[in-house]
Amino acid sequence: MKTMKTLSALTLVAFACLANASTVTDEKIATLRQAPLDVEVTPPAMQQVLNKDVKLARSYPMQPPVIPHKIDGYQLDLKVNKCMSCHARTRTGESQAPMVSVTHYMDRDNNFLADLSPRRYFCVQCHVPQLDAKPLVDNEFIDIDHLLKADQVKAKH
Repeated sequence: MKTMKTLSALTLVAFACLANASTVTDEKIATLRQAPLDVEVTPPAMQQVLNKDVKLARSYPMQPPVIPHKIDGYQLDLKVNKCMSCHARTRTGESQAPMVSVTHYMDRDNNFLADLSPRRYFCVQCHVPQLDAKPLVDNEFIDIDHLLKADQVKAKH
């Protein structure tokens, strides 16, 4: 009985919402689409991935490092992690790639593991290739090292 009353109330609310929705004009709806739904918009061109293998500065505190090379065609699934063929601690000597952080070898209780932690296995959850694209917004991030140096200069004067 209680379920029927709840369903009846939800049905009434749904009909009320539909009745109100039909009275809203298209001009009053805010959208990021920038075009009506019946117009096919040309998507922006895909940006090129920077492929310079140069370590890039971070844009904000605790930012995971960006990937400075193409990863097109890299196999990254439950069976294979292509990234670790160069970035695993046992492979960095021959590949000259930076080793992944030791945090990638820790479980959630901060115990060290012999192999990569399952929660850090899928690299592209956090790390992304750097694109050759102009920023969408200005970045005003200042690294802590620069702030400390500026404070030291101010203290001397």
